[in-house]
Amino acid sequence: MSIHYERLSALDNSFLALESRSTHMHVGAVTVFDSGSFAQEDGGIDVDRLRAFIESKLYMIPRYRQRLARVPIERHPVWVDDDYFTIEYHIRHIALPRPGTEEQLKRIAGRLMSQQLDRSKPMWEMVVVEGLDHGRFAIVTKIHHCMIDGMSGVDLMAVLMSLVPSDEILPAPLYEPRPAPNGTELLVRETTRRISETVGSIKNIQNVVGNATGLVESYGSRLQAVGASLASGWLIPTGKTAINGDIGPGRRFDWVNIPLADVKTVKNKLGGTVNDVFLATVAGAVRLFLLRERDASERDLEGADFRVMAPVSVRSKDQRGTLGNQVAMWLAALPIDDADPASRLRAVNAETEKLKDTDQALGAATLVRVSAGAPATLVALGARLAANARPFNMTVTNVPGPQFPLYLLDARVEATYALVPLWESHGIGLAMFSYDGTVSWGINGDYGIMPDLDRFGVAILDSFAELVEAAERAPERKPPKNKAPKAKKPTKSTPKQRPPIGT
Repeated sequence: MSIHYERLSALDNSFLALESRSTHMHVGAVTVFDSGSFAQEDGGIDVDRLRAFIESKLYMIPRYRQRLARVPIERHPVWVDDDYFTIEYHIRHIALPRPGTEEQLKRIAGRLMSQQLDRSKPMWEMVVVEGLDHGRFAIVTKIHHCMIDGMSGVDLMAVLMSLVPSDEILPAPLYEPRPAPNGTELLVRETTRRISETVGSIKNIQNVVGNATGLVESYGSRLQAVGASLASGWLIPTGKTAINGDIGPGRRFDWVNIPLADVKTVKNKLGGTVNDVFLATVAGAVRLFLLRERDASERDLEGADFRVMAPVSVRSKDQRGTLGNQVAMWLAALPIDDADPASRLRAVNAETEKLKDTDQALGAATLVRVSAGAPATLVALGARLAANARPFNMTVTNVPGPQFPLYLLDARVEATYALVPLWESHGIGLAMFSYDGTVSWGINGDYGIMPDLDRFGVAILDSFAELVEAAERAPERKPPKNKAPKAKKPTKSTPKQRPPIGT
């Protein structure tokens, strides 16, 4: 069997570089299930059966049995098969004192999310938490961001979840790890690869003349997008609020739920997109929380510069279901100084329309692509400098899930609460996941900055209630006139952007 390895992309490598003792770069989720046939007579959960089922599916996602290695001298990370892989390490089991409460589950999740993943092993873990009330159980999942992004994670849910309940577990195919190269082999192969790429680039020069017009147009649009992305504030530190500061390694995790139908009602009555409604809700929640819980005043918030980073998928259709990150970032200013919920939504809609019109996701993706050839040490330095500059106050992401029930064998998924990592100086990060008619908000908070994280959840609910009330008062909107969409031909080099949910 020949040796095998895969290089990490520049973006995936940056997530490794960003990690420190206080900034964990794993994404995660708490998923709650009914017990189904996993229930045992003593009230516990058959974890061995769950492990057997998951192990039977791992051949479909080989990254989950790969670990990191480094190219000598260059130090760029690569994926190699883990020849010591054991499923028991990655799927663990704990129990709450019955009947376990939601608050206890939140505390367990916060403690687990405070612990970094072991880089000497495949960087993922699942912890089965049994003992919840009504016989339910939960799975707390952690996956390092360098392995997977949120949008592709939804596609990969299909590996374990099904549309109908089932009790069938197929035999797991035999796992035969492919040999990993030793340091010398890895260095020689990577040196050869670089030479081949250089030669290939020289050979391609002869094709430039015939495609000069197209190249000029393509690079011209990319340069404009890069300029718009940088001008949006990536090089300028944003304002500091009471939810920004020096963070530690500890985390708290909380969640709230809102009906997706109400989100769509607000969108239809007040305008914008579902994503705009989410961002307007965030703006109102930050405003309410600072005024109520952090002794801020209307005067303190006037003209406040508050920005969020919203990941945007640039994964093309033929890349759906593949591992690795295919995301770029929007940098959006939120009007936390505006007391009128309808006005906040209009301002958010204007901001996101500007981001779309200037192709800022393409600009950010282009900057990442340009850095692809940089040595790992430079990528690490650049990532750390970008994080310390604090160009935004909070990460806000939303992932569209299926609007119908899913099952893990015959255990029905009741809810999924997603987690985004906290960047340096960020006290809160928000992740929205819509599933079966409900939008579940996962709220990740720094243990020291956010001792009252549950109060931010209350602010989210109250902010959304303001939008619902404004929508009830609003007159019926006239349907928009048909408008011809802008013609954009996605190519392999510029994959079609997939904006956040609801656009």
